[in-house]
Amino acid sequence: MYRSVRAKGDTKTRKSRRVLKLSKRALQVLKVHKARAAERLASGERGTDDALVFRREDGIAMDRWYVRRELQKITDAAGIGPDWCPRELRHSFVSLLSAHDVAIEEISRLVGHSSTDVTETVYRQEIRPALTKGAEAMDKIFKARTA
Repeated sequence: MYRSVRAKGDTKTRKSRRVLKLSKRALQVLKVHKARAAERLASGERGTDDALVFRREDGIAMDRWYVRRELQKITDAAGIGPDWCPRELRHSFVSLLSAHDVAIEEISRLVGHSSTDVTETVYRQEIRPALTKGAEAMDKIFKARTA
């Protein structure tokens, strides 16, 4: 069994369980999904698992291989190549939040790390140049001296 496969879909540890706030748009989409599923159930339509929010086009639950193939299609169509895997989205999430000045402690909490060490050393990739302040200061110093 792979580490990512959990009995009954449970989390790896009890501390892994957390509540995440959804955007208003996500809530709207989920409400529409729930209403459509109820309509299909009431009409007697069967053949898919209507409880699933994310499923294949044929209604069957997605396995990890399906998710990986679909992500690769999306990234290839976006022009960034097909060699992406779902865990890289976690790295992107951390890096984007960091680039938008979200505190590392908050990011660490959001991704379920017990400290900021793993978040900083493994997941956060600097999107903008990290050492711009020093270069900017040097430009000002030398500009002032050459003027």
